[in-house]
Amino acid sequence: MILRYDGTFEGFLTLVYEVYHQKYKPQLIEKPSLHPKLFDEAIEIEYDGSKSQKVLEAMRQKWSKQDIQRVMHIFLCDTKAFELDLLNYIKLGFKNAKELQNINNSSVFFINNLEKELFRHYHRYSGFLRFEELEDGTLYAKIESKFSLVYLLGRHFSKRFNNQNYIIHDIDRSLAFVKIGDSMDVRQVSEFEEPLRSASEEKFQHLWQTFFDSIAIESRANEKLQKSLVPLVYRKYMSEFE
Repeated sequence: MILRYDGTFEGFLTLVYEVYHQKYKPQLIEKPSLHPKLFDEAIEIEYDGSKSQKVLEAMRQKWSKQDIQRVMHIFLCDTKAFELDLLNYIKLGFKNAKELQNINNSSVFFINNLEKELFRHYHRYSGFLRFEELEDGTLYAKIESKFSLVYLLGRHFSKRFNNQNYIIHDIDRSLAFVKIGDSMDVRQVSEFEEPLRSASEEKFQHLWQTFFDSIAIESRANEKLQKSLVPLVYRKYMSEFE
């Protein structure tokens, strides 16, 4: 049996509700596809707010806050096929919440490791992210990441930038964390024109690149070590590597 849902957290909770009430036993859970398979007989699970809320309330009554957050974090790992393991994880938690700490269970082990992988990427990006000052003084940063990190990164920098306005733009997903004044939210960006840097930003980037080049000792260059410390995947929007 194949189940298909809309790819959202709320849509997945609706799927969990239907699995319980319709006694479904899926072998595969899919997100929407641009190229549906011929003779596809997947059961489409349509989002239902009341069903989704009932599952969420049941989780809140039985689970710790940390366990609920873990489920939410898994939905940021949008390039992984996690749905079957997450369904098993939720079903296990409803039977006995203590079992969610049992890493001998294959689904618990998978979900825990996937969350750890998410946070490894998040911690690296929190150090490697490079902001540019735009003409209006707003700070702007671009990322192309394996997982959806703009929310985690946006919250991280809200504790460090105080009253500074900033935008973290996920190019691949057309998402942006936007912090303007006291307002913070994640927005879908359908069309985006490349913003112009401020004059001072151009000056400081040039100074930084000059400094970066001047401290390099060519005879001691070790590209293998450099790539282990700053992998290529993080360098695309780092000004010192431009």
